[in-house]
Parts: sequence; structure tokens; C-alpha cells
Amino acid sequence: MSNSNGNGNEGNGNGNWRVFISSDINHPVSIRIDRLHGLLPDSDSDKTKELFVQCSLFIDASGAPFGLPASTTLDSSAYAWNQTLTFTTKYRDLTSRAQLAFTVWDVSNSHTPLGGATVFLFNNKNQLKAGRQKLRLWLHRQADGRIPTSTPGKVPKHERGEVERLERLVNKYERGHIHRIDWLDRLAFNAIDQIKQNQANLPQNSHLSLVVDFSSFEHPVVFQEFGANYLAPSPVTSTNEIVTVWDPEVGRTNPSEHKQLKLARSLNRGIVDRDLKPSINERKSIQRILKYPPTRTLSGDDRQLLWKFRFSLMSEKKALTKFLRCVEWSDVQEAKQAVELMGRWETIDVTDALELLSPLFESEEVRAYAVSVLERADDEELQCYLLQLVQALRFERSDKSHLALFLIQRSLSNIEIASFLRWYVLVELHDPVYAKRFYCTYEMLEDSMIKLEAVGSAEEDGFKMWQSLVRQTELTAQLCSIMKDIKKVSGGTQKKIDKLRQLLSGLLSELTYFDEPIRSPLAPSTLITGIVPQESSIFKSALHPLKLTFRTENGGTCKVIFKKGDDLRQDQLVIQMVSLMDRLLKLENLDLHLTPYRVLATGQDEGMLEFIPSSSLAQILSENRSIVAYLQKFHPDEEGPFSITAQCLETFIKSCAGYSVITYILGVGDRHLDNLLLRDDGRLFHVDFAYILGQDPKPFPPPMKLCKEMVEAMGGAESQYYTRFKSYCCEAYNILRKSSNLILNLFHLMAGSNIPNIASDPEKSILKVLNSLFNPLFLIYFLFIFGGKTQDPVDIKKGYRRIAYVNNYTSEVAAC
Repeated sequence: MSNSNGNGNEGNGNGNWRVFISSDINHPVSIRIDRLHGLLPDSDSDKTKELFVQCSLFIDASGAPFGLPASTTLDSSAYAWNQTLTFTTKYRDLTSRAQLAFTVWDVSNSHTPLGGATVFLFNNKNQLKAGRQKLRLWLHRQADGRIPTSTPGKVPKHERGEVERLERLVNKYERGHIHRIDWLDRLAFNAIDQIKQNQANLPQNSHLSLVVDFSSFEHPVVFQEFGANYLAPSPVTSTNEIVTVWDPEVGRTNPSEHKQLKLARSLNRGIVDRDLKPSINERKSIQRILKYPPTRTLSGDDRQLLWKFRFSLMSEKKALTKFLRCVEWSDVQEAKQAVELMGRWETIDVTDALELLSPLFESEEVRAYAVSVLERADDEELQCYLLQLVQALRFERSDKSHLALFLIQRSLSNIEIASFLRWYVLVELHDPVYAKRFYCTYEMLEDSMIKLEAVGSAEEDGFKMWQSLVRQTELTAQLCSIMKDIKKVSGGTQKKIDKLRQLLSGLLSELTYFDEPIRSPLAPSTLITGIVPQESSIFKSALHPLKLTFRTENGGTCKVIFKKGDDLRQDQLVIQMVSLMDRLLKLENLDLHLTPYRVLATGQDEGMLEFIPSSSLAQILSENRSIVAYLQKFHPDEEGPFSITAQCLETFIKSCAGYSVITYILGVGDRHLDNLLLRDDGRLFHVDFAYILGQDPKPFPPPMKLCKEMVEAMGGAESQYYTRFKSYCCEAYNILRKSSNLILNLFHLMAGSNIPNIASDPEKSILKVLNSLFNPLFLIYFLFIFGGKTQDPVDIKKGYRRIAYVNNYTSEVAAC
């Protein structure tokens, strides 16, 4: 459940609750009027009706409206208003019997009511209704707000048809109450559309209805009156009926415990606490707390212990983030003391500063301190976290926050940071909640860059630099236009390729040679001068992505893939984490030959990917029968293992180990031989990350993505090369576990993003990463017992039953 503050967001940030309380939501009541559905009564083709919708709020049984009604504009065409009506009344002021009364007025017919409908805001479980609702209109009647009403918009259960039942299920799906499985969802929606078409003309489905959208919150909203709860529970009878009773004290602080805490933390004890030193047992408890992952909630005893010995912990930089989480920030004096101590604390690391930018910390002083620590990071490290830092802007208290100003300031001295910052912000302009904030950041970036003066004669001024970034957007817009033209071409892939080359050489010849070089969106330090038509092609797939070859200013070429119709933000996140983990491994002198190719989402359904020459394992096995036979073509060595060079085999083993561990940590799903690619030098890598964080369309997915063909290429599960593979896996896993706090902090900052597998359940996604980092059981089990047979669902079910016997393999586990 989730407590909420006055703004309707999570209040204490501890993640202990999963509902909001209505009395805590300070937002005004709002509702979106969508459209009319069904046939108008007495419709005349020669007469056009001018309609508008009026909505009134009722909060009791008297039938008197509460406040002024709200109305849409007139519509005389499709009767689709798509307008949001906002009342002066706030959600915290509602009663459990609050109703909305909708009346559709016909201005063209002497201002008479076309129909009315009334609906309760809370359902029979005292939960606020959310999502799309279809209300049946009572023709030629004005909606009333009495209880019971004479114009109920809810269709009685015995009158509901198949279409209405399906619409209620679709509403649950859109609110995230039904698990999403893309391929199955597409089939289901096609079937639903067919049923709607078949039953559209039936008499029972010809009723006139009004479609409205109720506001949706991150968690369900449960009614609770501010102050004493006047709702009396239903009398408990001798029947077995379940009675729902809402406790008014749920989520509230125990006053006696709060008073005891205040006395224990009183400022008068500050003098005594300065000289306190923890005992041996207390020191052990403190060290145990400091090892908690950043997502773990501190208990009351943990918080009291850290506060008591706060002065003796000031020399331990790892203790600061835990100390700040035990502060009662609603207490002005305690918050002031905490901020003073924070300024004198041992300076924390950059990775810990990321935790202070999470939604758990609302204090502007704390977030400003985190930004001051980030200033110590160099540009290379900052780019590793840039995607998450842009997402962290959602958690700031203002549009012009310290974090936003810091990111803009660093971008002025590094064109790569400026380019990626601009794209990351640009993509978020479609966010319905935070669009204003990201637009403000975009404007500040633009103004700051344009005002930037050239340092030397060889340097560009700010205006030219900004224009070079704007031309990137113009380029992607032209590529989108090309894809639209290509989709209209009937025939096979070759005809579409011919059309592409024809466009690049004819109507769009300006793309062959740019008037001025453009910075590559994927690598802003590279200047591209045009597209090579004859080396550009189209992939054979449903979306027909473009494979484009660009000329570079230094005389070379670079190849990219441009996709339209696919959200690449999830792939972008995964590749960013692969790149970060590659960096962490190399800092420990372990190079596993990973391939973190570049990915950039340039819109909600478009983006670019770096093209890496490679072949899928499916293609390799169909043409060469084995991975070893394929590698023998490029790196033959009669004296080497399996007749290939030792270096090539070592590269293959290392890359397999690296991606096996990384995909295990990130919970990558839907792995098959078509999205496992192999380069000529032996580097294996993964593509297509539509399922991550434990999501998988297949039943019983293996937690470790290691297919038998990969193990066979190492000589089998008993070979010395597979033993080396296991050793690399264990070494890589232990190195990455050292940076578990960094990885968890980055995913916590993504909690508010629109990435599908995170947005559906942010808490569950973070928990999946946490379990992968702190529970190596499955990794060890599949490495040492199954030996690459993990793709068989039958073996996997056996594995779950035999998991208790892992401890018998103590020698192998100890090696990890």
C-alpha cells in the first residue's frame, strides 16, 4: 500500500502501502468527456444537432449540486469532445456517496436534454472508479443526483450483453489489472473488434451511451473521510457474508509512539548524543543496516539506532544515505539539524548520490547536496547515468531545479552530453503528467546553448551548435516520411528496397549529400555528410526498418538501423545497462568482449540503432550445422581447439559468460536463436529486448539464458572450456554484485518512466533486479548442474523441485 501526501503522490516513500487514501489527495476532481456512442434518437440526416455535455457533482442524498457545474463546448459533427472538466471540489472533500450527473443538452432543439446519466465516484468496495466508463443515457431526461437516482448510468447486470462485458475487461486491461502478453493481446483485440462489428446493429446494442474517462492514479484510491470515519460498518449477521470495514487509523502514526520518538530525539539530547559511542553489539547492528540495499525499508528500531549514534557515524560516508532516511522531515527542527549534519558529513560517492535523487527524498537541501556530489563525476561517468538523471527530473520540487540546471551546465561544455540530453528530454514531451517540466528543461537548454559564445576561432558558437542538433530532428523526420512512402509500395522486400534507393537518388537527393554536415544522433562527435543510396537497404520484417549507410566527414562510413513503429526506450535502457556493466567489469580488468551497440529512441515509436555486422544463431546453424563450423571459416587453426584459433574460442566463451550473467540480472526474456547474434571474431551478443525484468511470453522461462548450442561449441558441459566459462560467469557476477547499489539506484530512478516493463509495476521490477543480485541460487544451479539444458521447460520444472539439493555442490558454490 502507498501512503499519499497532499499532492496525491507517495508520501513517506517507504513503499509499505499499495493504496492511496482519498482524504490525502489534494487534487481537484476531474473527468474527461470522450464521446457519444450509439445512434441518436429521431435522427434526421437533414438536421444537424448541436450538443454539449454538462456535468454536476453531488456529495449527499439531498439532490442539491455541490458547487457549480462544468460544461464542454458545442459539437455538431462527430460528438467527440475529448475535453477534461475540472471542478473546484477536491478528492479529499468527497463523501462515499458522491455522484456525477451528466446531461447531454441539444441547443438546436430549444435547449432540451438529449439524455442524462448519473454514476457514483466510489464503487461498492469504497474504491474510486478509474479508467474508461460507458454510461447509458436516459433519453430526453436530465440527470439527477438523488439517491437512489432516476437516471442510473450503470447498466444492470441482467441487461449487459457480450459487448459490454468485453468493454469492462478492456477497461481493466488499460488500467494494468490484466497481465499483458503482446501476441495474445493482439489476437484478443482482433476478436473483440469482430464481435463488436457483428453485434453493432443488434437492437440491444443500439442504446445511446456517453463514454467518459475517470482519473487514474498510480495506486487504487480508497475512500476515507478526513478526521473521524463516519462510515459505520454493516452489521455482522450469522451468515458467512464477508463484511468490509475501513479502519480510520490505517496508515496513521501511533500518537504514543510518536511522542516517545519526539522525546528521544529532542534537541536537548543533542549535547549528550555527541559523545555517545556504540557498543560492540550496536556497532554490529549498524554495520548490518549499512549493508542493506537502497530499496530496503528501515524499521523503527533501525532508524532510532542510526539517529542515536549520528555524530559517531559522520566519518563513515556510506552511512549518510541511511541516516537521511531515518530523519522525520516533517519536523522542522529535526530537518534543520539533519541538513547541518549533512554538510559536515564525510563526502559520499557519486553512486550513493544517485540514491538521494530518488523519489524517497523530497527535501530540496538533500537533492541539492546530491547534485553537488555529481559535479565531481567526469563526462564519461556522467553519460553512464544521464538517462536516469533525466528521469529523476520527475521527482524534483520545481521545474528549474538544481538537477536541471546542473545537466544543462555540463552539456554546454560537451556536445555529446548536450545531444543526448536534448533527445532524452524531447522524447518525454509526450508524457501527459510531466510534459510541462520536460518542456521547461528543453527551453532552458536551448536558451543556454544559443547564448553560448565561441571560445576560439575554430570553435562553433552556441547558435550553430544548437542548429546542428536541431538538424538531427529534421533528418529523423525525413526518414519517417520515407518509411511512410515505402509502406505504400506493394510487393516484396526487393521492390521496397528499389523504392528506397529511387527516393534517395531522386526526390530526396538532398539526403545523399547534406548541405552541411550533421552530427550523428547515435555518436554526436561523428559528423555525417550524406546517405549512400546503393549501400542502403530494408530488413525483411513487419516494420520494414531501414539499414542506412552514412558517409562521414573523415571519408569513412557508418551504418545505422532506423525503425518506425516500435518503442525503443526499453532497448535503450537495456543497452545502457550492458554498457555500464561492461565498464564496471573492465575497471576490474575483466574484458568479456561485450557488444554494447548504440541505441537511441528519437520518439515514442521510432529510433536508431547501430548496425553491427553479424549473423543470428538460427541462420548460422541452418547453414553450418554448428557454431564451431561457422567460426572455422573465419579463424581456422588445425592446432587450435576444435580447429579454430584459441583467441577466437576465448572471445566466444567470454562473451557467452558476460551476456549470460547480464541477462540473468536484468531478467531478459523471450530468448531464441533469432535474437542471439554472433560476429565473425567470435563475439556473441543479444538483441531485441521487448521482455525484461522477468517478463516472458514463454511458460517456465529459464532464469539463465544459455542454450545447448552454445555449450556444445565449448565442447560440452564436461569440457575444460565450459569450466572456464563457469569461472568467468562467477567472476563477472561477483564484480557486478559489488556495484549492486549503483544498479538498484539507477533502476529506482527509472520507476516513473514510461518504459512498458517498468511502468506496469515499478516496485516489482526493482524487486526482480534486487533478487537477481542478492540471490545467486538459480545462477549457480543452472551453471553447475544443468550445463546448458535450460531451454527445456520439462528440465526447468525438475530444476525447481531439485533446487534444495544445490547445497550438496559445496565445492562449486564455494568457488563462486
